[in-house]
Amino acid sequence: MTDSAALQTLIDKDQIRELGMLYSRGVDRKDAALLRTLYTAEATDTHGDTFDGPADKYVDFLEQSFPYMRYSGHHICNHLISVDGDTGEGEIYALAWHIIPDGAGGWQEDFMTVRYIDRYAKGDDGRWRFAKRVVTYDLRARRPLVTPEDAEPRGEDPSYSVLASRLFAAGPRI
Repeated sequence: MTDSAALQTLIDKDQIRELGMLYSRGVDRKDAALLRTLYTAEATDTHGDTFDGPADKYVDFLEQSFPYMRYSGHHICNHLISVDGDTGEGEIYALAWHIIPDGAGGWQEDFMTVRYIDRYAKGDDGRWRFAKRVVTYDLRARRPLVTPEDAEPRGEDPSYSVLASRLFAAGPRI
């Protein structure tokens, strides 16, 4: 591999890692507009037994769920990526923690160790996007939560007002 090809591979891998982090930010900040820009037009998303279908419908599903999620935190651990020209594959290990209704008027913690098994595609605009996501749950634990107020974000997220880069703004990055 030439030095320029090796450098391009490193750049591509970094852009793909940022794609994974933008997905986490989009879900955790309940930013459907951002999430819609992260998938190719034909992309699919399979989230275990929760959702299996076109990615745009998955974002619709998430958007309908946002009002019920008291808290959402996705924390990427490992991210292994393979790039071959304008396509790539990857596996992301992540911890996902949510506070959701328990169905009886209370709240519960929903903690998961997940792996995102991804296929990526680089568009004509040079941006990497998810072409296919399959999420597998390696561990899932739910338990009652006594005091969810402590986990509820209050006021506007300071990342929107403190960080000036477009990377941290709400909505699409285009």
